[in-house]
Amino acid sequence: MRISLIICSLALLVTAVSANPDAIRIGSFADSGLAGWSVKSFKGETEYRIVDDAGSKVLQASSQAAASGLVFKLEYDPQEYPVLSWRWKVGNVIAKGDSRTKAGDDYAARIYVVFPHWFFPKTKTLNYIWANRLPREAVQANVFTGNAMMIAVESGGDKVGEWLTERRDILADYRRAFGEDPPKVGAIAIMTDTDNTGETAIAWYGDILVSRE
Repeated sequence: MRISLIICSLALLVTAVSANPDAIRIGSFADSGLAGWSVKSFKGETEYRIVDDAGSKVLQASSQAAASGLVFKLEYDPQEYPVLSWRWKVGNVIAKGDSRTKAGDDYAARIYVVFPHWFFPKTKTLNYIWANRLPREAVQANVFTGNAMMIAVESGGDKVGEWLTERRDILADYRRAFGEDPPKVGAIAIMTDTDNTGETAIAWYGDILVSRE
């Protein structure tokens, strides 16, 4: 998926966090379904729906040669809330997926953290991906723009079909990716996309949380 289009679509700021809780839940699929999430379509539409998985309500994403995402717009300071955590599972990785090429820029699962700037070319994103070939923990600039850094949280097919819990320090990841401290976050997004390879992918996402610790 052409990442510059995604960044542009997510760059609008919304309501800032006014209270000071220890954690902020970015939507709650079990309790609220898709409330608070909006669809951003780029090429065709990935199907997102709430399903039951082993007694829990989770988000299922199914994509066939399509690219659309879900966006939860919320402004907060990552200096106060540096930790991002979530659960996810994939049914497959992308056979032709390759983060080094524009034709291979597809992922069965990814989560964006968007850092908007009033001057669009300075908007940046961290892309936490279930990589196809990029080694786990590797960091790479997206093939479409250096303002989007790809971080391989998981990689390959060894853990396909398993629920995994992830926890990231976005301060440390941003500093590693861009060599500076981050500005405020403006949105969190989810996307399962297969438009470049034309393949099919399915993934599941649990609730996403940002927290102080």
